Amino acid sequence: MAEVEKEALALNENERAHLAVSLLATLPPTEVEVTDDEVLKRDADLESGRAREISHQEFIRRVERERRR
Repeated sequence: MAEVEKEALALNENERAHLAVSLLATLPPTEVEVTDDEVLKRDADLESGRAREISHQEFIRRVERERRR
């Protein structure tokens, strides 16, 4: 597996992007569905103060921190 990864990383940017798209197309779709009810609930949570907005930068920082765990 490490050899395949090494070869893939040696490709130029366009080739890597094409490979990534091709590989992702072979995976089953995710089962995440966001309903209208969920959107309305989250909007209400924001408006009521039960939830607070964060910036995209903060979201990325938190995701990266979780991935390091």
